[in-house]
Amino acid sequence: MAYNFFAYLSRMKYIERWSLMHSTVKENVMSHSAEVALIAHALAAINNVVYGGKADPDKCAALAVFHEAAEVITGDLPTPIKYYNEDIRSAYKSIEGMAEEQLLEMLPDDLSAVYAPYIKPDAADINARLTKAADKLAAYIKCVEELKFGNKEFLKAKKATEKAIHAMRIPEAEYFFENFIKGYELTLDELD
Repeated sequence: MAYNFFAYLSRMKYIERWSLMHSTVKENVMSHSAEVALIAHALAAINNVVYGGKADPDKCAALAVFHEAAEVITGDLPTPIKYYNEDIRSAYKSIEGMAEEQLLEMLPDDLSAVYAPYIKPDAADINARLTKAADKLAAYIKCVEELKFGNKEFLKAKKATEKAIHAMRIPEAEYFFENFIKGYELTLDELD
C-alpha cells in the first residue's frame, strides 16, 4: 500500500498566502512554515533562558513545520473571511479538524501516532502556545517587510496583527517583539 502523507505536505509550496492582498513578495505556506519554525524555536529558547521555563525548542520548530498542514486539503482561507463571525470560524475549525484526520489517515497507523501530536497539537501545551505566537509574529514580519517595500496594502494588517500579538499576553512573544522586530525594518546595509 502506498501512503500519500508526505506527497500531500510537499504541496504546501503551492498554497499562496495573503491571497486577497497585493504582495510585492509572494509567500506560500511552506516558506511561511519555515519562518514560523525559526521564530518558534527562538520563543522556546527565550522561555528557557530568559524566563526559566521548560519549553522544547525542537518540538516548537516541528510544530511550526506542521502547523498549516491541513491547508493542503482546505486551502488557505483569508483571515477576514475565516474570522468574519463565529459561525464561519466554527465551521472552518470543523473542516480543518476533518482535514487533519484525513491527513493522518494517509500514514501507517504506527507513524500516524508519531505525527498526530504535530498535526493536532494540544492547544494548552506551552510549545503549542509559543508556536501560535510565532505564527502571529511571522505574519507581523510579513507586514513589516511589505511596508518596507512601499506596499501600503499591509498597513491595516500590520496594526491588527500587532494588536493580536500583544493580546496574547505571551512574555516570550513580547520579548521577541521588543528585541528582534526592529531588525526586520532595516535594509541589508543597515543590518551591518
